[in-house]
Amino acid sequence: MSASTHGITGDHMTDDEKRAMKEQFAQFRRLTWQQRLTVASQLGDLTTIQRQMLADNASEDDALLTENYLTSYHLPEGLAATIRMNGHDYLVPMVTEEPSVIAAASYGGKMAASGDGIVTRTDTNLLMGQIVFQTVTVAEISRFVTPNEAKLLSLANQAHPSIVKYGGGARKLRVRALGEGFVSVDLFVDTGEAMGANIMNSMLEALGHHLQDVLEQHPVMSILANDGQQTLVTAAVNVPVANLAKRNAAVGLTVAKRIVAASQIAQLDVSRATTHNKGIMNGVDAVVMATGNDWRAVEASAHAYAARDGQYRGLSRWQLAGDRLVGALTMPMHLGVVGGATASLPLAKLNQQILQVKDVATLNQLTVALGLAQNLAALRALVSEGIQQGHMQLQYRNLAVAAGATPEQVPTVVEALKTHAHPSATLAKAIVTKLNQQ
Repeated sequence: MSASTHGITGDHMTDDEKRAMKEQFAQFRRLTWQQRLTVASQLGDLTTIQRQMLADNASEDDALLTENYLTSYHLPEGLAATIRMNGHDYLVPMVTEEPSVIAAASYGGKMAASGDGIVTRTDTNLLMGQIVFQTVTVAEISRFVTPNEAKLLSLANQAHPSIVKYGGGARKLRVRALGEGFVSVDLFVDTGEAMGANIMNSMLEALGHHLQDVLEQHPVMSILANDGQQTLVTAAVNVPVANLAKRNAAVGLTVAKRIVAASQIAQLDVSRATTHNKGIMNGVDAVVMATGNDWRAVEASAHAYAARDGQYRGLSRWQLAGDRLVGALTMPMHLGVVGGATASLPLAKLNQQILQVKDVATLNQLTVALGLAQNLAALRALVSEGIQQGHMQLQYRNLAVAAGATPEQVPTVVEALKTHAHPSATLAKAIVTKLNQQ
């Protein structure tokens, strides 16, 4: 849509108000918070109560974390209770607006809790970055990079020396052709307990300037990559098939066979794989957000890894071994427990305390373990009673709250909604109105 007054300034405003607002848009980043609040209120034709809602949720501390700050948008946080990983039980904070996500993670954790529960391992945890050149061949770059790798890694470390003091630092270089005349010099860095985006970019820029002088070629770009194939975490579990049945243990074997079939379909069909992986990321993203990490980077690396062989596939696999359902989830996971938003968001640090996580390796593994528990619960529901039954059970509560039900009224509204074939927001409002008249 073009930048006309329609949709940008609002038809409820006078011509003079529209002209004034256009002038404010032209220099929006220079406006004070109060001015931004006024512009947004005028544009949205907000009521006094709505404007006050924005003001009440605003925070001076949060204002430092984003551009053109207006207010803080809060999402609910709950706890997955519990996830047993490597023999230890964890309460896992999850930030999500969907109640069925935490319920599923908790139930998946319960099914997987026998023995050591979910067992995890991490092979490497190296962040990758790229310095990309054009019009220079792989052979030309390799002739310099290969014999000077140690010197180049030292140069990268000098750009961020503090990381070396904590046991991290630049680890290796790789030169590869990208096609169509582009060549990438890949740098791999152990960023320690930090996610390390700024660390990596500082190192890449220093290395890029040096290579530019040597090769007499300006790099096209120097930037970290969210390709996580050097940050893989594997979570595996053996679930007794009896744990899959809510009442009749004999049903567990049938459910297990169906879960295996659903897993196979996610390896064959892109459409199913997309939804299969979305279910995993329901849980993973909620943990990543709760710990103040970059869920967009985690999503990007996960989906790239799912398509690593040229077809997008399910990230987890399930198979039957006697009376055990065996599942494994391998995916990239590169989080941080220091620096960035993990340091500036007080709740992120608090959540680390609840998790009892003191190192990034444990956090990476626990996040993937929860993703596997989430997947187990989703597949079990999908192939047995159906995904919608449990999902709607929790949605009734949302409908009741949105209809204005008091905390005391919510259980009554939920029970009433269950009796209708097609519960809706309109129906919930009618039930609340009737309760208020009693």
